[in-house]
Amino acid sequence: MNRPASADELKTPGSRAIVIGAGFGGLALAIRLQSAGIATTVLEKRDKPGGRGYVYEQDGFRFDGGPTVITDPDALKELWQLSGRNIDDYVTLMPVSPFYQLCWEDGTRFDYVNDQDELNAQISKLSPKDVDGYKKFMAYSEDVYREGYLKLGAVPFLDFKSMMKAAPQLVRVGAYRSVYSKVSSFIENEYLRQAFSFHTLLVGGNPFQTSSIYALIHALERRGGVWWAKGGTGALVQGMVKLFEDLGGTLRTSAEVERMVTQGNRITGVQVAGEVLEADLVASNADVVHTYGKLLGGTKRGKSYARSLKKKRFSMSLFVTYFGLKGAPENLRHHMILFGKRYKGLIDEIFKADKLADDFSLYLHCPSVTDPSVAPEGHSTYYVLSPVPHLGTSEIDWEVEGPRYRERIFDYLEKHYIPDLRERLVTSHILTPHGFRDDLNSHLGSAFSVEPILTQSAWFRPHNRDASIPNLYIVGAGTHPGAGIPGVVGSAKATAGLMIEDAKARAPA
Repeated sequence: MNRPASADELKTPGSRAIVIGAGFGGLALAIRLQSAGIATTVLEKRDKPGGRGYVYEQDGFRFDGGPTVITDPDALKELWQLSGRNIDDYVTLMPVSPFYQLCWEDGTRFDYVNDQDELNAQISKLSPKDVDGYKKFMAYSEDVYREGYLKLGAVPFLDFKSMMKAAPQLVRVGAYRSVYSKVSSFIENEYLRQAFSFHTLLVGGNPFQTSSIYALIHALERRGGVWWAKGGTGALVQGMVKLFEDLGGTLRTSAEVERMVTQGNRITGVQVAGEVLEADLVASNADVVHTYGKLLGGTKRGKSYARSLKKKRFSMSLFVTYFGLKGAPENLRHHMILFGKRYKGLIDEIFKADKLADDFSLYLHCPSVTDPSVAPEGHSTYYVLSPVPHLGTSEIDWEVEGPRYRERIFDYLEKHYIPDLRERLVTSHILTPHGFRDDLNSHLGSAFSVEPILTQSAWFRPHNRDASIPNLYIVGAGTHPGAGIPGVVGSAKATAGLMIEDAKARAPA
């Protein structure tokens, strides 16, 4: 049986790493580095770790900021296995079923479950001929899962040659087509087309623009399930922090990095509250534009690459209302996708219009369905999320429009899903694109960084290691492979591989 290594055993002289940002990507990277014997310090701007998984506390309620859909648990378990530990000693993962309940305004509800017979029955109820179409779609999803996730998900694309090497398979699976287009080639019913294409929105992509390679999400979910961490997503964050600290790592919160200190073409450390912390390797889990434009803003590389990044397309933002109610959830499921009257037209407006649409589609998160412990006794916890334009698309005054938009959403939920919402309401607060910009340093208030279109994926995405500064690395949603827990944990694996290899190369013989 492996015993935990001591901090002294883990530290390798001359190998000091700093990770900026304690989001899922930053923590996963730090765990990998510390497990490999690289003394690692994580610096977090906010008072608690988590990044987008920050936990808000209000009136006795705890609200997970997100992300709340946990897939590919094996990618998480691997972080513990690196040091001979078991995730179950740190976090309790609970299965969620159905994965999602998909709802339309005419009363149609579709439970996306992992039982094939039950799923076939529900598909047949909407469109009998699409049962066979779904089978073909899942075969396609399995194909792109093998090519896009298993083979390429944790491989850093550092040069164009690596991209060209992967190109034939990407062409073979039709990666140049959109997810919605590919789904539609198998499935005829419009409700089912929406049901099997909306997933890209969970990683910041427009289903009508995002590469069909993202259809792999379906195979990922069907293979590994959808999970919830008992106590909330914040419990998973805390489990990762405990593992990192058990390995001898250091986490500093309320430690905002002001700038990276450079000498020649290398980073020598970072400045925090006037103090310079030295490091041999520096990785940023911060927003990529913030990393280059602010933290490296005093350098030629930082200024030039920030200008280049700002020309890219960025994902939409989000408007999130967190609320607590008296009583337990009624006629609700853990994850609910509430489709409005429009699909393509609404999504076009979210990504392109300079104003808020008059209608919306929503993600309603009801964790108390699975885990009553996330709310005070006799109460239940929720959040409802609406994709909205980012701040570069629309100059909405969210200080004024935010409270109004919340009331519009509450009206909608009362009409269709929670008829006594306001009567049972105990507390609520909102997160607007301004919060993504100010609290998370996200460029334009984008919720998922660089938009995951084909020409901004793999080699075309910001690289896991900087091309000009050899000891600067990127981890998280802004680099390969992209957003979502599996994406940022995969980016940590790719980035850690580079950092560990570079640390070994510079270590004394």
